[in-house]
Amino acid sequence: MKKIFFTFILIFIMVNSGKAEDQKGTFILIQTSLGDIKVKLYDETPLHRDNFVKLVEEGFYNELQFHRVIKNFMVQGGDPESKNAPDGAQLGAGGPGYTIPAEFVYPLYFHKRGALSAARQGDQVNPEKNSSGSQFYIVWGTRYTDAQLDDFEQNLINKEMQKVFNELAKERQEEIQALYAAQDQEGLNKLQQELIRITESKVNPEVVKFTPEQREAYKNLGGTPHLDNDYTVFGEVIEGLDVVEKIQSVETNPGDRPKEPVTMKMSVLQK
Repeated sequence: MKKIFFTFILIFIMVNSGKAEDQKGTFILIQTSLGDIKVKLYDETPLHRDNFVKLVEEGFYNELQFHRVIKNFMVQGGDPESKNAPDGAQLGAGGPGYTIPAEFVYPLYFHKRGALSAARQGDQVNPEKNSSGSQFYIVWGTRYTDAQLDDFEQNLINKEMQKVFNELAKERQEEIQALYAAQDQEGLNKLQQELIRITESKVNPEVVKFTPEQREAYKNLGGTPHLDNDYTVFGEVIEGLDVVEKIQSVETNPGDRPKEPVTMKMSVLQK
């Protein structure tokens, strides 16, 4: 009897210690007009975590709308101009007046379904990929096959190789211009092959490939892999994915704004 009792106590401690571990961290409740969503913020992205908590505690997000909703992609909110915005108003440019430095924790955190990520301006005006001070999106996405993920990987490899090649070419710009001026096609071809060899030595395809965890998530859960390592993922939905599904399914007007406003209110559950 004593042995059985001891075993029961040990199991109880193990189970409950696991639950306590799962509850560590920062949690936010997003109450929407279509239901509640609970998200966990990652400690590995402290700038985004602390900023989000600060805005929530200030009531910044209360009564704002999910102003951009794209089915099978994501739902976006956090524009202060969306509060009580009239029909037809152009939304998506508002914020608190500052940006946040990118905090990529890739491939640990990626754009699986339910990922909480920071919106931002495009690379043309924002090459450092700084995040919006307030706008965020929750990923829905789609499920992918292994073949589709293989194509994504190859595109990522090609993109990285092109980036490295362009950087090398920029370093040799004067030499390239001189060869062009001299109409030395043989010299240009030789230089191009040299830069290609250097590029191939610098880019390791294995680093770009999806991890087993990513493949599993993108195949069985879904997501948006083309956004990986381009936008900061700083949390994830732990309850209420069904509500995210409802939001991403609403009817929208041109510009992806819901025909019927989907509003939000946030509170900090734990930090």
